[in-house]
Amino acid sequence: MNLKKLFTKKGILFLISFILLTYIGIHINFSGILGAENQFFTFFQFLGPIAGGFLGAGLGVIAVLGSQLLNFFLVGKEFEIVNLIRLTPMLFAAYYFAKNKERMLNDKIGILIPFIAAALFLLHPVGAEVWYLTLFFMVPVVIKFLPDRLFLRSLGATFTAYTIGTSLWIWTVPMTAEVWMALIPIVIFERTIFALGISGTYIALNTILSKVESLNITNLKALTIEDNYVLGKMKLLS
Repeated sequence: MNLKKLFTKKGILFLISFILLTYIGIHINFSGILGAENQFFTFFQFLGPIAGGFLGAGLGVIAVLGSQLLNFFLVGKEFEIVNLIRLTPMLFAAYYFAKNKERMLNDKIGILIPFIAAALFLLHPVGAEVWYLTLFFMVPVVIKFLPDRLFLRSLGATFTAYTIGTSLWIWTVPMTAEVWMALIPIVIFERTIFALGISGTYIALNTILSKVESLNITNLKALTIEDNYVLGKMKLLS
């Protein structure tokens, strides 16, 4: 990411546009969160991680944080613990999505996050009972050993969000070990859907931005557009 190119009028305009787009995504409910009344996963789950893909790790995190803060101030959302917790997982998901091309030894933060989250989860009495749930926390680590494929990158990003959210959730929302056990098939299904949604959204935006660039409407050199994920240019298994 070329910061000099991004911090131009067009670059800043795109950053603001992405913040607004993700802000809209926050208000489109996707599914309810088990154990939390009137709390929902939204289409922000699809949009948040890919900010890192287009803007890079640092600015991707800024874009995600900006959209969430905008939601707080414009909607007048209460600064409850649950709401504050939900700010952090997507920041790390955007970071992971941007950094997944860096293998294990080069992305120390991306590798440490799941282990720290697992330790935090296991320190809780209920977490210690359902210790096997931390196997989900290792998904982003395992993916670092595999080739960089969009679905795997998306899966690693959404499970990174899961590790952070779950390790904080267990300390703030009372749930029994039985409820956590019942969540296992839900987590598998839910995170697979999220990974597919992230992948599809990334392909759609890459395709749109590539088309805009080809029409010479504006200069998009400040962004990272992956031709491998542009419809019509996609390579098999890429």
